[in-house]
Amino acid sequence: MILRKSAKPAPGDPESPGFWLDDEAHRGWLAADAVRQFDFFRKAMRPEGGFFSLDWKGKPRRDPLQELHCTTRMIHSYALAELCGAGGAEIVGHGMEYLAQGHRDGEGWAWGAEGSAPTDRRRMGYGHVFVLLAASSAHLIGHPDAAQVINEVTEVLWEHFWEDDPGLIGADFGPDWQPLDGYRGMNANMHGVEALLAAYEATGWEIYLNRAGNILWFFLGQMAPQYGWRIPEHYDADWTVDIAHDGDPMFRPAGTTPGHSLEFARLLLQHWELAGRPENDVPATARALVERALADGWAEEGGLHYTVGFDGAPLLTDRYWWPVSEGIGALASLIKLERQEADEVWYRRLWTFASDHHIDHKNGGWYPGLDAKGKPTESQFKGKPDIYHALQATLYPLAPGLSRQGTSLPLITGG
Repeated sequence: MILRKSAKPAPGDPESPGFWLDDEAHRGWLAADAVRQFDFFRKAMRPEGGFFSLDWKGKPRRDPLQELHCTTRMIHSYALAELCGAGGAEIVGHGMEYLAQGHRDGEGWAWGAEGSAPTDRRRMGYGHVFVLLAASSAHLIGHPDAAQVINEVTEVLWEHFWEDDPGLIGADFGPDWQPLDGYRGMNANMHGVEALLAAYEATGWEIYLNRAGNILWFFLGQMAPQYGWRIPEHYDADWTVDIAHDGDPMFRPAGTTPGHSLEFARLLLQHWELAGRPENDVPATARALVERALADGWAEEGGLHYTVGFDGAPLLTDRYWWPVSEGIGALASLIKLERQEADEVWYRRLWTFASDHHIDHKNGGWYPGLDAKGKPTESQFKGKPDIYHALQATLYPLAPGLSRQGTSLPLITGG
C-alpha cells in the first residue's frame, strides 16, 4: 500500500457526524496533502549540497546561507517519508552528507553554512537538538552514519549545553565555546524534548526519556501552573523568569507563545505514552495547556496570534502556519485519548482554516504567513521555508498512537 493523491481540496465534510479522525475521506485527504508536500519539497535539493529554500511556486531561491535547523528538518521530514512508504532515503542521505561537510565545525555544528564551509559559527542549543532529531530519524530508516552522529551530538549536548541543575538545556555559544550571553530559553528545551524522545525511540536509551521528563517537569509541572497555563519563554542565567524580555521578534519575542503551548502539550502526551502512561494527571495538564492557548491565541478573524501577554491579551498578532499545525497535532492527540465534542470542533476549525488560508492547493506546500485580510504574505518568511510543521500536522492524526516516530508508523493510504 502506498500514498495516493486526491484532488479533493476540503479537509472533510462539515456536516458529517462523529469525528474526522475516524472518517476515511478525511484520512485520505490528510494522506493526499502529505504526498503533495513531499512532492513540492523534493525540488529543494541543492546539487552542490544541502537544500534550497523555495519560493511559493517551488522554484529555488538563491540565498546561499543554509541554517542548521532547516537542513536537519529536511532530513527528519524525509525520513518520515521513507517510513510512510513515500520514498525519502535519497534526500535523507543528501542532507546527512551536508550535515557532515557543510555544518560540521570541529566539535559541534555551525548554525549557518554556505557551500562546503561554515559561515555563521555560533553553536546554538536549538540547532544541536535538531541534529539529534535528524540523526535519530535517519537511524530509523537505516542510514549508515546516523548512529555515529547520534553518539557525537549527544556527547556535545551533555558536555556543553546540558545543565545538570536544574536539568535543562542552557546557554548558546560562540565558535570558541564561550557563552554568547546569559539568556536561557524555553524554545530550545521544547525542541530538546522532541529530539530526546526521537532519540529514545531510535536507541532505547533511558537517559533520553529521563532528561526529556526533566524538561517537561520544569516548564509544565512548575512554570505553567504558576502563570495560568501560559508558559514563560525567557529566563535569566539562574533560570529566573524574565517577564519583560523583548528580543528577536521571531526567536525571542515578548510575552508567551500559544503555538509553543500547543506543541509542548503534544510532546507531554508523547512522553507519557513512551513512559508507559504512569501518571493519570498528564492528560489534564495537556488539556489545560491546549485550552488556554486556543482561548488566548485564536484571532477573531481566524488563525492564531503569534504571542500574547501574561494576561492573555494579544501582543504580536501576526498569524503563521506553524501554530495552526501544532494545534492540529495537539488536538489529534487529545481526541485519540478521549472522543470529546469540543476537541472535534476545534480540530475541524483549525483544519478548515488551514485549508482555506494556508494550504496552496495549486502548487503544493503551505503559505507560512497571512496579512490582515487573511491573504498570504512574505512580510516575515520568504517563500515556503520548510515542510516540517505542516507535514507533521498531516501525519500525527494518521499515526495509531500519540507518537509519530518509530517503526510502528503505518503506511499512509488515501482516497
